[in-house]
Amino acid sequence: MRTTAVSVAMVMACVMMVQASVKPQKDFNVQKFAGKWYRVGFAYDSPGFVPLRDKIKISMGVITPLPNGNVNLTMWEALPVGCVTQFYKYDKASVPGQFTYFSTRHNMVKDITVVDTNYSEYALVIKHKVFNREYTQVALYGRSQRLRTDVVQKFKALSLSRGFPRESILTPPPADNCPPSGSGR
Repeated sequence: MRTTAVSVAMVMACVMMVQASVKPQKDFNVQKFAGKWYRVGFAYDSPGFVPLRDKIKISMGVITPLPNGNVNLTMWEALPVGCVTQFYKYDKASVPGQFTYFSTRHNMVKDITVVDTNYSEYALVIKHKVFNREYTQVALYGRSQRLRTDVVQKFKALSLSRGFPRESILTPPPADNCPPSGSGR
């Protein structure tokens, strides 16, 4: 029993250290962050993700701020079964630029931090969760599907600094007709 308590305490301490080391965009403004974003890059090293790497395409999402500071995200993603629409509700945390959401897929709360954005061109976002081990994702979002080389390099440098191997860092190709014409674009 004591070993379990010590293990839980160690996991919680690690989570708090990781979250503390991830700083959100200074003076984050959710209203400026609202609108259409394309996920044009991401780093993820989950073993279950490896067979899917070559099937990933650029996805598109729309951020809608709510009056209470939370945001809704509608996301369109090209999957082998077709273009899938997903809806997320991100709850604001006590620090602007940080959010949490409940993942129905993993049945747990995940942390989202907008670490860098210029609002008009790109955003770097870190997603963190603890699920039988620690998982982190780094994502690069753009207001368009093509970003300047220096922005892509900034994303890759952040991913490498978070411990991702080069082969875990993706910049996928565009998706064909996802979202379908007339929905969200």
